[in-house]
Amino acid sequence: MKLILAAVIALVPTQALLAGEYQPGYSASRTCTRNEYREEYVPGDQNSPGYVKSWNETIEVPCDSHSTAIRKDIDNNDCSEGSLIGGLLGAGLATSGSRGKDRWWAIPAGAVGGAMIGCQVDGG
Repeated sequence: MKLILAAVIALVPTQALLAGEYQPGYSASRTCTRNEYREEYVPGDQNSPGYVKSWNETIEVPCDSHSTAIRKDIDNNDCSEGSLIGGLLGAGLATSGSRGKDRWWAIPAGAVGGAMIGCQVDGG
């Protein structure tokens, strides 16, 4: 089994696995182009009227890595998991730390406090 594995590793060309932009002896380049619409007015004279020549021209422009993908700054800090876990832990601590008539306000207060702390810990 080890002999088969060694033969497979030795026979597989590693350059094919490393297929990317880099090739030894060559430089990696990328060309960016833009199509522009052009018009030119050819004036006329008394015998022939003027006209407009139009064509599309492909020109090279500098490549901008930010123009290919539009990036938006989105705040995706979701703290719902931290709020849930913190609320449960806060309510549990309030339940274990309170007695009798104090439980009616201690459990909700512990849940709200735990939810706020859990949200901050989770990244909100």
